[in-house]
Amino acid sequence: MKVAVIGSTGYVGSHLVKELANRNYDVVAIARHQENTPSSERVNKLQVDINDNHQLVSALKDVDVVISAFNAGWTNPNLYEDFTKGALAIQQAVKDADVKRFIVIGGAGSLLIDGNRLVDSPDFPKEIKPGALAAADYLDIIKKETELTWTMFSPAIEMNSHAGGVRTGSYRTGLDNPVFDNEGRSKLSVEDLAVAIVDEIANKQFLNRRFTAAY
Repeated sequence: MKVAVIGSTGYVGSHLVKELANRNYDVVAIARHQENTPSSERVNKLQVDINDNHQLVSALKDVDVVISAFNAGWTNPNLYEDFTKGALAIQQAVKDADVKRFIVIGGAGSLLIDGNRLVDSPDFPKEIKPGALAAADYLDIIKKETELTWTMFSPAIEMNSHAGGVRTGSYRTGLDNPVFDNEGRSKLSVEDLAVAIVDEIANKQFLNRRFTAAY
């Protein structure tokens, strides 16, 4: 099976590429710059501008699944607008390339506690709010998608850094609410996030809906 990862140089995207290659998937790694994409004989690196429809559609031809780990840059002053524009461009290109399975890595901000989105709480970190809000609002957009078999993944509230991350291969899943452990924390390493996404490709448990995972 061939899987395209958009945003293959990012924090999440690079781990997805590594997990997919290690589990014998053929990977099309798509990014504007390729310096940080993991290398493997199973990884084909393509330098692509996601806002160039012709270029992106060409890169997505003949893949079975597209995973978007697109991020418009946390320090981008136009983060909300650029994320929304990019997310919509990717969604359209997936359809134009006639790929049916589409998995999007969103944010934890759209998860609900007592019916309210985390991103709308008054103590949500201001420095990441524009990006979190864009991803949360995009969930409302993709819920209306009828041509694609889509899945949106919301990470745990806490995601471990590269240095502290461990791949355990174990996690618990939820839908719209955070998954909490016995200490009341919602946490998952980025390595196990990648495991959860690659498992979902095979298991197809969350078709046309959002899910989350944590320990």
